[in-house]
Amino acid sequence: MKINKQKIEAVIFDMDGVLINSEPFYVQSQKEIFAKLGLNISEEEQQTFQGTATDMMWETLKKKVKIPYTIEALVKMSDSNIIPYFESLKNFPTMPGVENLIHHLFERKIPLALASSSTPDVIVLVLEKTGFKKYFSEVVDSKMAGASKPEPDVFLLAAQKLGVLPENCLVVEDSTNGIKAAKTAGMQVVAFAGPGSEFQNQNNADWIISDFDELKNYLT
Repeated sequence: MKINKQKIEAVIFDMDGVLINSEPFYVQSQKEIFAKLGLNISEEEQQTFQGTATDMMWETLKKKVKIPYTIEALVKMSDSNIIPYFESLKNFPTMPGVENLIHHLFERKIPLALASSSTPDVIVLVLEKTGFKKYFSEVVDSKMAGASKPEPDVFLLAAQKLGVLPENCLVVEDSTNGIKAAKTAGMQVVAFAGPGSEFQNQNNADWIISDFDELKNYLT
């Protein structure tokens, strides 16, 4: 089923796996840290954390296995891998076609927000390096919202900041957790089946696309 475009008054984008092709790097980075800590985390379990905040991932793991570090220290450990990597990139790995879609919506004066589970420092870095910052009137992270995806808080806060009812928001997501969060928030959801989403269940989305031009053409 396709989305009801007549109801759309604002669009909310996820970041990792939607704006940028970052999921493969996150997976590799996490594996390196797991190995450093002596943690045996299966690939299947690791995939369940896609779309959630780093602190939530570590909280979940600390309940299962003994890790002699605080959540704050573990998050810093994760960021110490991620931030230098993103800073070093000359050509940032944006998803093909996503800027055309965002620019099209921006030109039509449709309010845009970013709702991400990444840490604030990473979000700021990505928006500046990609040049996407100018498009988003609101940026929300899970720390600001008080809860991570799959809880709906980041999307509900984004809608509130945009001044748009949740049912009139369209969310563009890629992860199972993100899709669940958006649907729980009462929003329409388009799932982007791009690189890094291969192990994500996107069946609960209203529409699954593999090319952003599909959505751009439909909303034109």
